[in-house]
Amino acid sequence: MLLSRKSLEAVKNKKNLLAFSAGVDSSALFFLLLEKKIDFDIALVNYHTRESSSKEAKRARELAKRFQKKVYIKETLLQNANFEHEARKIRYSFFEEIITKHRYDNLLTAHHLNDRLEWFLMQFCKGAGVVEMIGFEEIEKRERYTLIRPLIECDKKSLKEYLDKNEIKYFIDESNFDTKYRRNYFRKEFSNRLVDEFKEGIKKSFRYLGEDKSALFKLDVIKKIENLYILKRSGDDKRDIRQIDKVLKIMGYILSSSQRDEILRQKDIVIANSICVALHDKKIYISPFVKKTMPKTFKNRCQKEMIPPKIRPYLYMIGYDFT
Repeated sequence: MLLSRKSLEAVKNKKNLLAFSAGVDSSALFFLLLEKKIDFDIALVNYHTRESSSKEAKRARELAKRFQKKVYIKETLLQNANFEHEARKIRYSFFEEIITKHRYDNLLTAHHLNDRLEWFLMQFCKGAGVVEMIGFEEIEKRERYTLIRPLIECDKKSLKEYLDKNEIKYFIDESNFDTKYRRNYFRKEFSNRLVDEFKEGIKKSFRYLGEDKSALFKLDVIKKIENLYILKRSGDDKRDIRQIDKVLKIMGYILSSSQRDEILRQKDIVIANSICVALHDKKIYISPFVKKTMPKTFKNRCQKEMIPPKIRPYLYMIGYDFT
């Protein structure tokens, strides 16, 4: 079975948005969802970086019309040297905009077993911990939606065989073969070869690792109001940063290794000009970063309650009740 049973249960009778590219993975997922009679619409970002970019967008429109799906397409040009980072940022911002506006429950992506192993190996070679290495999960709860990867236990070769057998058209992204991108290097030299030879063992290992992670690591939430999280500090910097990492992931932001180090060094920081993180006394505060004038009485109350300064404007904006 190419689609995960767990994912199928999660998408049934829900409003789903499929991140589509017209490549092997998302094309396979599109038709597999059709076979299972799962309702979904599609969204695609056209970066205009390749000759086939416009043809892929055209393919998305054709499929949407043929199968009566809504299609959302964003046209953009990237000038930034860090293309992968910027592309991801634009892509997920676009998806979240659609999800919020049209009230989708789930975002479906076509990440598969090869992608998962590739991520694991990249994190392992960077010097990451267990939580980071297995952070690429099948179902992830985000602030406004649930991210679901229905192909997470399926290998790339099986997806291509499915498309070829059913004579389904797909496009090949030439940039996936350029080893100047680290992920492509890991894919070509390691993950694809390992999955081809040890697929079943790799799947079992990820299942066991996921169970271990669930048993060992849980958020220690004292309070959550809207987008404010107050967590209990553990006294262990590694555990604290993993809690922060998990919350930011829920909020739609993935921390870099240098940002993790900076949080622990500064203890009171604004990430990407959008999220405040403050480690204060025995608590960790996380909230959106806002600028707002507050009355003196509110400031005094915050000071009395020992609430970090960067967190206070958001509390005032949401009408935080101190009782």
